[in-house]
Amino acid sequence: MNRRTTRTLAALAAAALVLGACGDDDDDDAGGTSAPSETTAGADTTDGGATTEATDGTDSTDGTAGGAIDLASVCPDPISIQTDWFPEAEHGSLYQMLGEEYDVDTSKKVVRGPLVANGQETGVEIEIRSGGPAIGFEPVSVQQYADDSITLGYANTEGQILRWTETPVISVVAPLEINPQIIFWDPETYPEVETLADLGEEGVTINVFPGGTFADVFVAEGIWSEDQVDPSYDGSPARFIAEDGRIAQQGFASAEPYNYEHVFEEWGKPVAFQLLHDAGFEVYSQTLSVRPDMLEELSPCLERFVPIVQQAAIDYINDPDRANAIIIDAVERFDDFWTYSEGLANFSVEAQRELGLVGNGPDGILGNMDEERIQGVIDQIRGAGLDVPDDLTAADLMTNEFIDESIGL
Repeated sequence: MNRRTTRTLAALAAAALVLGACGDDDDDDAGGTSAPSETTAGADTTDGGATTEATDGTDSTDGTAGGAIDLASVCPDPISIQTDWFPEAEHGSLYQMLGEEYDVDTSKKVVRGPLVANGQETGVEIEIRSGGPAIGFEPVSVQQYADDSITLGYANTEGQILRWTETPVISVVAPLEINPQIIFWDPETYPEVETLADLGEEGVTINVFPGGTFADVFVAEGIWSEDQVDPSYDGSPARFIAEDGRIAQQGFASAEPYNYEHVFEEWGKPVAFQLLHDAGFEVYSQTLSVRPDMLEELSPCLERFVPIVQQAAIDYINDPDRANAIIIDAVERFDDFWTYSEGLANFSVEAQRELGLVGNGPDGILGNMDEERIQGVIDQIRGAGLDVPDDLTAADLMTNEFIDESIGL
């Protein structure tokens, strides 16, 4: 699905409607709302930044085996990571790596601080850059080619495939095992519907953002008919509510079920959903990627940094409170249309746990990628008639060479 294009439309709607959503990467969509909650301890603001101490006095990453890990001799300082959206719980592994003090640059929408592992500083800082409005709604891969100071950028499988010719990137670690994107519907209106294929059989109108790759794939595979896909979704809950749930709609398992039950008072009840992943579109989302021309230079750094990311994902999902407090604090300080509540953050973490959004692959390893799974997505997108280079294979899009195979939940 074409997240960056559709996220732009969502953000324009959200700016007016203050909707909530869930982040993803290079080329997908958005939705939702919420409000800020309690923030971390006091801050001093200078030149657009705020220095803030962590709330609980614990270091952010305690898990990789051994003692201190030195990144200063092999990594850029800071390690700069370009995300696809504002801070949110799906970015938890990044904020887990922030040390005791961090700076919030409210003008550039950047959070920066010491990068820690094993409870100790690594000798470099980590810089987490917001995407979406903060980068003019450009795809992350485009930003990676425009700014050499970006070490890694968020990517997703379909975005990598469709942008390979112009801005190729290689995924090196996948903190999320499963893409959180869903189609949801009203279980009272459609009590017999359990899957996206059922929606197709019932002829239910499915409201999605324009340019969604998954919709093209599902139509090509006969799961949906072309005439039931309505690509006019703008990120607002208004139509779903106004039509009393007679349509299905695009969203995120980590956001929309919470928002429709607890935030959108006009609806105020549960929705049913199926993950796109479980319906057969098994992309990786929010991977960390590098430009191919930078891979060799960054390899010594990635050998040490990627296992830290793997462990941070585990540490976050096991104990998310501190990282969530940083996320909420940063969003509040940004003071933009995007808001993020403690309730939504907690719900997101539970969804990540229960649905396996953060989890091991079939081999028991967290963070690595399945080449066969990626090749399947390439074949699906090619089969839908979209523009895919003839010689593109899964091996072009990813590498597991930096993965520590001993790390898993």
